[in-house]
Amino acid sequence: MKYIPLSPDDPKSYVSFGLDLRERFETLNASTFGVGGIPVQNYVLDRQYIHADVRPNENWQIFIQLQNDYAPGKFIITPADRDPLDLAQGFVTYTGDLADGEVKARVGRQEMAFDLQRFVSIRDGPNVRQAYDAAWLDWEKDPWRVISFWSHPVVYVPQGVFNDYSNGHFQFGGFRIERRDVGPGHLSAYYSRYDLDNPHYLFASGRERRNIFDVHYAGDYAGWDWDLESMVQTGSVGAKTARAWALGTIGGFTFADANWRPRLGLQVDVASGDQNPNSNTLGTFNPLFPNGYYFTLAGLTTYANLIHVKPSVTVKPTSTLTFIAAVAPQWRETTADAVYVIPNIPVPHTAGSGGPWTGAYGQIRAVYAFNSHLTGAIESRLFWGRQHHLARWRA
Repeated sequence: MKYIPLSPDDPKSYVSFGLDLRERFETLNASTFGVGGIPVQNYVLDRQYIHADVRPNENWQIFIQLQNDYAPGKFIITPADRDPLDLAQGFVTYTGDLADGEVKARVGRQEMAFDLQRFVSIRDGPNVRQAYDAAWLDWEKDPWRVISFWSHPVVYVPQGVFNDYSNGHFQFGGFRIERRDVGPGHLSAYYSRYDLDNPHYLFASGRERRNIFDVHYAGDYAGWDWDLESMVQTGSVGAKTARAWALGTIGGFTFADANWRPRLGLQVDVASGDQNPNSNTLGTFNPLFPNGYYFTLAGLTTYANLIHVKPSVTVKPTSTLTFIAAVAPQWRETTADAVYVIPNIPVPHTAGSGGPWTGAYGQIRAVYAFNSHLTGAIESRLFWGRQHHLARWRA
């Protein structure tokens, strides 16, 4: 229900209401690649959002969104699975003119994401999305945009209502510069600071203070498309020096004049691991706030000690139906470190054992847009690989 007038004399004064429902059934076998004895799980992810968007005039916005998330049938519940009635977002935004451009200031609980959401995302894959209690300021004048922000990521409590909170021991912020039309694409770079007081890695623990440098370039030209991103992390975790890096690339070519508009794609992702657990340097990459959708709908693979290569084929039989098929082998960047699952959880007994190859998966996905309000998707992912501490294979 959009654009309900608040004033008959001001067309830019209105209120909109919205409802968002996502129902997802999952059957999951070997969520940690067959290690750890976790049995098969069959469950539903039930996510309900309702919001009110109030625009008193062209300069101000008041946005309130409530969420109600459940995971019936799932017996391993995490804060990303369940969050009974609570505030999803609640912020105030001011938009105005400044120095021949537009300035926007937003304060409150809000979602934010950068680029393909490899490292900073709204976490749309799991059931409970990620929000931040933050102050956001940006200025835009085509082709430039400059952003600054500081936040406390929201901590979600699976039990009870209206008890989510921002973590005073967890801060994330920085600044970002974007420029459109750099050659055939768009270029952006940002610096951010990640401060967490009590993390625990396999080979380090203590206060984490990471400086993050990121460069991103994406575009398309004559049927080709690409998205390239690199990130370097420095700083410290406890008594250890942090030195980590990651690279993400997605590219492809679309045969626009052929039937079904086939696209041949290739995705390559690499993230560092810890080369020497006994050294004074921690090399395990911190994936920050990853999106479970980035690799597959299943959302198991993460950016830590990873080499991931994924050729794919996408076809569109109709304007509303899309099929995607892919096969992706995976390796560890170093065998000294563990295999990790999202967000950065080490698989037991994998650090320091086995070879670099961790397995491969096949992915088939179909997406259908019933209309402008309703979308459906079905995906199957089959993983095969050798368990690192047992001479067995799991699919």
